Amino acid sequence: MRIIVAADENWAIGKGGQLLVSIPEDQRLFRRETEGKVVVFGRRTLDTFPAKQPLANRTNIILSRDPDFKVKGALVLRSLEELFEETKKYPPEDVYVIGGESVYRQLLPHCDMVQLTKIDYSYEADAHFPDLDADPEWKLTGESEEGTYFDLEYRFLRYERVH
Repeated sequence: MRIIVAADENWAIGKGGQLLVSIPEDQRLFRRETEGKVVVFGRRTLDTFPAKQPLANRTNIILSRDPDFKVKGALVLRSLEELFEETKKYPPEDVYVIGGESVYRQLLPHCDMVQLTKIDYSYEADAHFPDLDADPEWKLTGESEEGTYFDLEYRFLRYERVH
């Protein structure tokens, strides 16, 4: 499995159930990386999508412990065990974890690559991604040129698990 995430300089990823900022180039990268693939996310992340609907052109898997939660166009799973069994059907590089914080934290140990949009700014936030720079299990293996969106600077980074 892989993770795709955007974080600020303090590894913040959201506030009040929303992304910190929408950067068009980051959104294009997300679409390019995940279209035709499997996306795994939590129920609250679904609430951030347009019309609170699953993402088009992807296999949507939602993790929720609520036994009554159902979503048209998505597979709702209740446990990591169910998720691991379901994702055996797909190549690992085609399964992307896309949020939110608790899902990232639960699945990071099971992922081998993180595609990170690192935003050179510090936001007020209540959701964070683990600091991969401080984790010896992860190594920065790729970095794009710096991009700008209005006055924001950002880079696309690739981290891989050290085996």
